[in-house]
Amino acid sequence: MLAEALKSIFVRDLQKLKQEIASYKNEEVMWLIEESISNSAGNLCLHLIGNLNAYIGVGLAKTAYIRNRELEFSLKNIPRATLIERIKETIIVVENGLDNLSDEQMKGNFPIVIWEKESGMMFTLIHLTTHLNYHLGQINYHRRLLDK
Repeated sequence: MLAEALKSIFVRDLQKLKQEIASYKNEEVMWLIEESISNSAGNLCLHLIGNLNAYIGVGLAKTAYIRNRELEFSLKNIPRATLIERIKETIIVVENGLDNLSDEQMKGNFPIVIWEKESGMMFTLIHLTTHLNYHLGQINYHRRLLDK
């Protein structure tokens, strides 16, 4: 039951991420950083895709995804269409990862150690949803501040 609710939130927010990226009037602005803005919307999008594929993809959907976190913040000028396609692929991975998660598994530990020690499945999934939402808000602000 909780897994279904979390899946709904992940999908909702990933759809919103797709909408935010698609809403940039000028695609080049996605990659801008200015003054106190340390990460571009494009890099935050890559980071969210990498994060969810590394943890939900590998840990729950059993994909073979290999994360390169440094590239999430150093790659630039990835076409908007590519980002949107990667978001769509991530939605499928997240759905697959959460589809078969039992209530019993929700009471156990997350299968990947993320923070130097084991963490509970519920805690980790809630953390991942709030992480997605935090950066989604940053992307929204980035777009509204810089894409004029």
